[in-house]
Amino acid sequence: MQYQRQQQPGCGGCLLIALLIVFISGGAPALIQFLGTIIYTGLAGILLFIALFFGFSYWIQKKVATYEQSQSESHNRFVWLLVQILIHTAKIDGQITKNEIQTIHRFFQYNLRYSQTQMNWVKELIKEAINSTQSLDALLQEFKSTFAYEPRIILLELVYQILYTKSTVSEEELKFARYIAAYLDISDYDQRTVEGKYRYKQQYGAATAQDTAGQHYATLGLKEGASPEEIKKAYRTLSMQYHPDKVAHLGDEFRAVAEEKMKEINAAYDFLKKR
Repeated sequence: MQYQRQQQPGCGGCLLIALLIVFISGGAPALIQFLGTIIYTGLAGILLFIALFFGFSYWIQKKVATYEQSQSESHNRFVWLLVQILIHTAKIDGQITKNEIQTIHRFFQYNLRYSQTQMNWVKELIKEAINSTQSLDALLQEFKSTFAYEPRIILLELVYQILYTKSTVSEEELKFARYIAAYLDISDYDQRTVEGKYRYKQQYGAATAQDTAGQHYATLGLKEGASPEEIKKAYRTLSMQYHPDKVAHLGDEFRAVAEEKMKEINAAYDFLKKR
């Protein structure tokens, strides 16, 4: 016979004994008073719990509102549109899974280094995006009309970044990312540069010396064996597009994204220039 852990006895027996003792020692009035105290204490505990819950919720909402008000309108609109578009990305297969939501959470928490207050804000934006009926085209049209070319590149970079947090990226998801690039009037070269870098990283993982060269070519959007003139031209183009000052108005986290991208571009150029 398989051993089964026995549950600890409940308090029902203890309570019954206590009621009998009160009744014997003080009669019916004492018993009624004792029961009233128990009920009152229980209700007071419930009310205290409710008050603490709503107080904590109010405190969080106030911190989120204070943070949102401290940011520029460009920053808030950029993040709002980004979340909306990422949720549309998750809806490609017709449903949004818990894992996809957690992927978006991890993206903001670890890639953009969001604090707990910022994460609470993002979670509210995600809830709003899930219930939103706005079409992807309407969101992309607003993004294109609101932001210059450089923020659009950053958006595309982030879309690919979150797609490639998964072990396998489907062709349908890649078509979705390419559609976003085309709608935002991002050049074919820039789109291929962003996609090529992430596809290469996923394909090769830990790179050998030869693979490292291929990764640097992919970072600059070039085919292996490109001429020094082509390498220099690609470097200059990408350096202008990803300069951190051009996206500084979007907030520190997106300036940091541009800075990381610039480090990759500089490393690729230095490596290929020596070859």
